[in-house]
Amino acid sequence: MTRDRLAGIAWAVGALVALAFAVVPLLWMVLTSVKTNREITQDTSLIPQALTTANYVSLFSGREFAAYLTNSIIVTFVSVAIALILGTQAAYVLARFRLRGGMQRYVGSSLLMVRLLPPIVIIIPIFLVAQGFGLLNTRLSLIVVYAAFNVTIVVWMMESFFREIPVDLEEAAMVDGDTRFTAFRRIVLPLAAPGLVATGIFAAITTYNEFLFALVLTSTPAAETMPIGAATLIGRINVDWGAMSAAGVVGALPIVIFSIFVQKHLVRGLTMGAVK
Repeated sequence: MTRDRLAGIAWAVGALVALAFAVVPLLWMVLTSVKTNREITQDTSLIPQALTTANYVSLFSGREFAAYLTNSIIVTFVSVAIALILGTQAAYVLARFRLRGGMQRYVGSSLLMVRLLPPIVIIIPIFLVAQGFGLLNTRLSLIVVYAAFNVTIVVWMMESFFREIPVDLEEAAMVDGDTRFTAFRRIVLPLAAPGLVATGIFAAITTYNEFLFALVLTSTPAAETMPIGAATLIGRINVDWGAMSAAGVVGALPIVIFSIFVQKHLVRGLTMGAVK
């Protein structure tokens, strides 16, 4: 057997192992969500003997999971939209204009450092500010916090995408009568759309799964998000594994559906600038 064939087999085995690590937990979660409590706690088979929707029914009938899911979708959509609107403009300025002392080379990295701070370090000041403005237990508090953190990611990522777009295209548009902003809107943004989608998906996934700020800043189903709602299924004595698995499946659906719709743009965005 040749060395190339051995290498190909090794790569195939490695890919299968990686795929198993990614898929098996998801498969286990889906199958557990349609099992009865007796099968989950007493039986050891992966395949359910009798399919049931009781876990899904209990989420939306005996609990406030619909409110948690709605809050997550609204907070994620609004905060990411605000971050993209503000962050793309800031990133464009850093990519196209020179700041005094060459500061444009350091602004993006400086903003990223804010995002790299552990949330636990700044949670108390943020809580006190939200309390002072009367924003505790509101969606607005989460939207403001998430938008502020996502702006740093948007600026850092979109700056590199804007640098890949030739300046000559904007200059030609401005010669034809466009203003700087019109050229940015008509020429630059459409060309940077794949990068914008990739950045938006990254920010959306991060925001949708965030737990600590939602835990500290909210306290009732009126504002609590899906991760907090899923955590309420863990009791002091036992854990409702069936309901938790159903919550995981339902909670993952919005992000999965969103990713499917923008998959083409996401792949283009992740590979944008990789080939010269």
